[in-house]
Amino acid sequence: MSETTHDGTVATARPVSPDEGLTAARLAAKYGLTVSGARPSLAEYVRQLWDRRHFIIAFSRAKLTAQYSQAKLGQLWQVATPLLNAAVYFFIFGLLLGARRGIPHDIYVPFLVTGVFVFTFTQSSVLAGVRAISGNLGLVRALHFPRASLPVSFALQQLQQLLYSMIVLVVIMVAFGSYPGLSWLLVPPALVLQFVFNTGLALIFARLGSKTPDLAQLMPFVMRTWMYASGVMFSIPVMLADKDVPGWLSDVLQWNPASIYMDLIRFALIDGYGSAYLPPHVWAFALGWAVLAGAVGFVYFWKAEERYGRG
Repeated sequence: MSETTHDGTVATARPVSPDEGLTAARLAAKYGLTVSGARPSLAEYVRQLWDRRHFIIAFSRAKLTAQYSQAKLGQLWQVATPLLNAAVYFFIFGLLLGARRGIPHDIYVPFLVTGVFVFTFTQSSVLAGVRAISGNLGLVRALHFPRASLPVSFALQQLQQLLYSMIVLVVIMVAFGSYPGLSWLLVPPALVLQFVFNTGLALIFARLGSKTPDLAQLMPFVMRTWMYASGVMFSIPVMLADKDVPGWLSDVLQWNPASIYMDLIRFALIDGYGSAYLPPHVWAFALGWAVLAGAVGFVYFWKAEERYGRG
């Protein structure tokens, strides 16, 4: 379409665009456009995470291999570190402070080493989760993937490290007279529940740590306090039996998740560590803590998915 102007030139009218008057939202809907980095639905997020399962496994293995790559003893430190911690706790708490009171001498060392190994699993998962996003900003900003892959892979890394430590733990059990039996079959389900619980905590603290990097400096003190309150070095019911403390306090200490998972592994592996040391409904509490932490942690982390890695 054209028309002649007053000076004799021909002006061509601009054709009307079919998108004229459409809002940005309608334009995006018309051409199937989506917001880059937008948070997907929860179901879609789970699907994306499952699609990245090979990346999660490979990333956790790479981190585990690189963790002690600069040390001369290499991967031996995966086992040596918790063993050295157990030796220190045995000297301080077992010998000097009498924390092994009420526990037979022949099972105190397996009791202590099991507690250290199992609690270290939770502690390391939380501390790694705090830095999962803030410590990998280059990866987060360069690639598009479900960010939950990072804390999940760090929790998986700690599970793999614990499994290496379990080899040494089995040797200690046999050395102190606890031989493999049917009760040892309870270890895998207990570790699965603890892994789900640890992953939920890692997801929660990954989101918190992504906005507050200083949290990484505070968490070691929080975890150390939790360790002392969880019966790693002593039996909670025995230690509080002759103390003038409210009954609910003893229950709270025994039902805290770290204590629950330690007691389940001890009950499964150690001959002589019977059900008298366990709180009632221990498996129900173990399942409840795992479901609660896993579900809350996953949803809490997912809700901030589109904000990770942004300034």
